[in-house]
Amino acid sequence: MARKFDHLSDVEVLLSVIEHGSFSAAAVVLSTTASVLSRAISRLEHRLGAQLLRRSTRSLSLTDAGRRYADEVRAAFAQIEQAERTIRSTTVQLSGKVRMSVPTSYGQQRLPPLLAAYARTFPLVELEVDISNRNVDLVAEGFDLAIRSGPIPSSSMVARPLEVSPLCLVAAPDYLEAAGPLGGLADLARQRCIAFIRPSTGRVIPWHLRDDGRDIDWMPPAAVTVATDVMGVVWLAEQGMGIALCPRLFVEESLAAGRLAEVLPGLGGRTRTFSLVYPAHRSLSAASRALIDMLVAGHAQAGAA
Repeated sequence: MARKFDHLSDVEVLLSVIEHGSFSAAAVVLSTTASVLSRAISRLEHRLGAQLLRRSTRSLSLTDAGRRYADEVRAAFAQIEQAERTIRSTTVQLSGKVRMSVPTSYGQQRLPPLLAAYARTFPLVELEVDISNRNVDLVAEGFDLAIRSGPIPSSSMVARPLEVSPLCLVAAPDYLEAAGPLGGLADLARQRCIAFIRPSTGRVIPWHLRDDGRDIDWMPPAAVTVATDVMGVVWLAEQGMGIALCPRLFVEESLAAGRLAEVLPGLGGRTRTFSLVYPAHRSLSAASRALIDMLVAGHAQAGAA
């Protein structure tokens, strides 16, 4: 069977001549001569039965037919390029190593199914996941990316938001039955509160609440404090040791199972943002970029569900 598109090299010559403005300039780029390119355009015009270029000793311009044809073939070549990118993205076997730092809370609640999907898609990539509440130095310690909560103060980091989780007050049903009705902030101040100690300061972290439409940072009267792992706050609350404040994503399963119940929803309304961060000035590997894309897309799909 005869080839239908054996003239595509002539079409590419046309686009190159248009792009560079002359036969001589295009010839330099294509490592050939202006006369060779001129013959290619002539063959193409003969095939189409239409003049595409107006040639003179001083100028070169497109005819109306040439302009329409150039627009159409550019679009066709763009489609071919997109098809090739799509196939390459699904067939290229990425390899290498990605080092990632994740806090224990997020590592337990959100990350495992997304990392499992990544590992199935790119089985040759070695994943090293540091799941701890140590605030690692990505650059100094050689990590490619990390998941962090709250504001990202460093301008040397790129932050890609993954999830914004509402903060909520929770306690075990047995605790709430013994505590009796709770009406507001004044009642909360008389309860046993389970607070978390900020690792960097050694001090209790204020509770971010909203009272009568005002954002307040309220210091809980901490009957129990937890250090290092914020999930300890949740586990102790489940045992009836007091009231805790935490992102809802940490307690979704406990609320659904009845191990915890929400307390004073009128004091809610504040949120905690979880972001994927990586150094702004470091060249990321293809494996790291693929993981970033998959994590961002995975959280977007979960949010839309």
